[in-house]
Amino acid sequence: MTRDDDFIREMLFEAEQLQEPYLVMPICLSPSEEELKRYMHGKWLSDAGLFLEVNDGVFRITNQGHDYLAAIRSDTVWDKTKDSAQKAGGVTLGLMKEIAVGYARQELTKLGIPLG
Repeated sequence: MTRDDDFIREMLFEAEQLQEPYLVMPICLSPSEEELKRYMHGKWLSDAGLFLEVNDGVFRITNQGHDYLAAIRSDTVWDKTKDSAQKAGGVTLGLMKEIAVGYARQELTKLGIPLG
């Protein structure tokens, strides 16, 4: 299974919008393709520090996850981030975050907000 960065973004939005702090993605013996995709992406988000797995298949978004989501919230920044990653031939999730933060900083600079 390959990592789907758009799906990761959707999962971060989903986690942020929950009224409860936990996103439950249980895995059964014969999961559907969609259940397996959600579970594995939850694990990968946990591996990257964007989710914390508090129990098997139970995740919560971390502060790092909120920071990444803040950087990729804008469709413009997200599209530029994906385009840069594609031009580089693919990048790690950590680099995706760095690229997104770079573009977010660029957008703030355009607004006249000086960043150190």
